[in-house]
Parts: sequence; structure tokens; C-alpha cells
Amino acid sequence: MKLHASVPGAANTFTGYGEGYVLVNGRRHQSSLIVMADQVLAWDAVSFESLTEKNLDDLKDLGVEIVLLGTGPTQRFPHPRLTARLARAGIGVEVMDVRAACRTYNILVAEERKVAAALLLE
Repeated sequence: MKLHASVPGAANTFTGYGEGYVLVNGRRHQSSLIVMADQVLAWDAVSFESLTEKNLDDLKDLGVEIVLLGTGPTQRFPHPRLTARLARAGIGVEVMDVRAACRTYNILVAEERKVAAALLLE
């Protein structure tokens, strides 16, 4: 599916997605990544099953107020101990499938919210 921005801007946005990939500003990504308005980072989290506290701790210092955790093609909830440090740091975590995370991220970025999409592209 292709997504179209309602207003042009300099922020990174998802412009499409499909099975096993996302497009950020038209560039295809096929491995786990973290997307913020001003940067796109590789993420060493490989799969939902191998997700660790360290993988999520890596998100704590990004300067965001909310993390959208895209858990692959289906929504799966990590054990609360994995997200506890983010909660203690005052960072909200919303868990959803990758497609929903992409759409939600685009809305929040358009609202100029400090958001990161952390996507597991298995």
C-alpha cells in the first residue's frame, strides 16, 4: 500500500509498506529500524521472539515522548518487564502491527509530536 502525505514537509514519513518492508520517503527498508522525524536508524532487534530489555532501552535516549512498537504483521504484546524502563522514563509505548504503526506515526509527525516508530520487520 502507498501512503500519501497530506502536507509536504521535511520530516521522515512512511510512504508505503508491504509484506516484510516499509518505505521511508520512498526508500525501501527490509530490516528492523527506528524512524523519527529527523533520522532513520538501524535497530538491532531482529524479531519479536528475540526482543530484549536492551533493545527497548536503546529507545530511552532518543528524546521522544512516545514509541510506536511495530511487532511485525500482527500485534503482539511484549512482557511488561521489557517496557518498564521506558514507562519509568515517562515515555509512552503503543504496541501495534507494522502497518498501523506506520499510519499512526505519520499522523503524530504531522502534529509535530516527538515520536519514534520502532519496527520489527521479520
